Formats: sequence, C-alpha cells, structure tokens
Amino acid sequence: MKRTLLLLAFLAFQTAFSQQTDFLKIKKYRINYLDNKIQETSGLNFFNGKLYTFNDSGNAPELFEINKTSGEVVKTLKVNARNTDWEALTNDGDHFYIGDFGNNDGSRRHLTIYKVPFQGDSLQNNQVKEIKFHYPEQTDYISSYFKTDFDAEAMVYAHGKLHVFTKEWVSKSTVHYVIDPEKNEKQDAVKTESYKTNFMVTDAAYFDKKLYLVGYSKKTEVFLDVFTETEPGIFFKESPKHYYLGSALSVGQIEGIAVDETGISISGEKFKSPLGKTKPSLYFIPKDQLRD
Repeated sequence: MKRTLLLLAFLAFQTAFSQQTDFLKIKKYRINYLDNKIQETSGLNFFNGKLYTFNDSGNAPELFEINKTSGEVVKTLKVNARNTDWEALTNDGDHFYIGDFGNNDGSRRHLTIYKVPFQGDSLQNNQVKEIKFHYPEQTDYISSYFKTDFDAEAMVYAHGKLHVFTKEWVSKSTVHYVIDPEKNEKQDAVKTESYKTNFMVTDAAYFDKKLYLVGYSKKTEVFLDVFTETEPGIFFKESPKHYYLGSALSVGQIEGIAVDETGISISGEKFKSPLGKTKPSLYFIPKDQLRD
C-alpha cells in the first residue's frame, strides 16, 4: 500500500510538472558560436531591426552589432561610459539604455543606467547621461557573494519607464522595479510586483505586450518564463508559460534574450565546470515553436 501511495504521488508530481513546464531544448536552435570578442555576452536587444550585445564586468565599454542569422560581429561601437558590471540592454527607439547594476555580492551603493543617444548607426557619446538609483528596501551592503536578493541583470523599456527585474540568489524570485528615465537626480527604484520564478533571472525582453524572463538555477537548469501584460506595466498577475531550455552544461550560461516578430534570440556566455566547458553561443527559436 505504501509503495502504491508513493507511486501515485510520484505520478501526480510528474503530471503536475508536465502541465506547468514545456520542454523547449534550445541546443538544436543554435545558430552559431559567438566571436571570440564576445566571450561574456550579458545582454541582448533589437534596435531598429538590428541585434546588439556587449560583454559584462571587466571588459571594454563596447556594444557589438551582430548578425542575427549568423552571430558574426558586424560593427563595434565604443561607448563613453564605464563598464563596472554591465548586465542589461534595452532602448526606447532613440536611446540605448545600458544597465550597469550587476551586484552579485550585494555591496554596490551606486547603481547606474547609461542613457546613450543613437542616431543612424552612431552613438552620440558626447550626450551620454547617467540615471542613478538604489533599492529603498536594501539596508545591508556587506559584501557576501551569491547571497543577496539585490542583484539585477534584466531590464526592459515600456510605457515611458525602465523596468528592472532582480536576480535573487537567496529567494529565487524576481522583484519588478520601475525607474524614471527622465530624472537627473538619484532616485528610489519603485517596487511594483514580484514573482517566485524558482530560478535566477539573467535577462528580459518586452515585445507585443509580453514579458520574457530567462535565467538559470544553481543546478544549471535553464528556464524561460513568458508573461502576458494584464495592464500597462503589470506582468505578474497571471501565471506565465514556463519552458525548460536545457542545461548550461550544453547550452552555456544564458545571459541574453531579445524578441521580435520572427521569434526569440538568446545568447549564452562561455560556461566552465568540472564536467566540461561550453563556448559562447547564439540561438534563435522561431515564433511558431512556442505554444499558444
């Protein structure tokens, strides 16, 4: 009887998991390995139909235009800004917004988003502005690597505001903060809503009233959640579509996502472990591969 109950419980769990999670293993959607210049891709964004990325902390302050169908570097754009820990990239149609707010030890007090005008194919580097902010809820700034809930690597622009989504090492949730891109003085990020993702969010994209959050767990599981916007700037009132994308051991450390009318582009930086290593890669999932 006991074994029967355990079997029934296991089957119930499996059924519940299959109902909540779709398997969309992205390894088969790899377009190419990325150029050696982009070993640590940590953000991805479409601007006027072209795809852009950059490297994260410790690298040069540069944006790379990459070919969306081959992953090859088309152009390198120097940015007049400091790369302390760039983690997210978005735009409003006239400016890039670069999120320099990586904070995986929880000690950063000076979080910045660079607002960079972009005209034609050129950055207006003499007009770069800094948007300074902090989290009012954070009171502890003692350095403690991978034990903070005030890290962030995801940001989108929507409805005239910047929306930042935290990467929570402890709670395995994400908090949605709103930031005003027009303010010149340092501002409080406004806590708006939260969601228990059960993975650490590493990037976001917003397209056609849907929010896409990608990230991974400490077990190297890579996930994608797709939320439907229920009112302007509100995303977490309804449960998302939840996808398992594979393991970082085979697809890399997924750090970038961008969406357009054709589908989803995803980038992963190099990943090393005792079990092996994975090269930085670019993936493309056609729109028709996602369930309705």
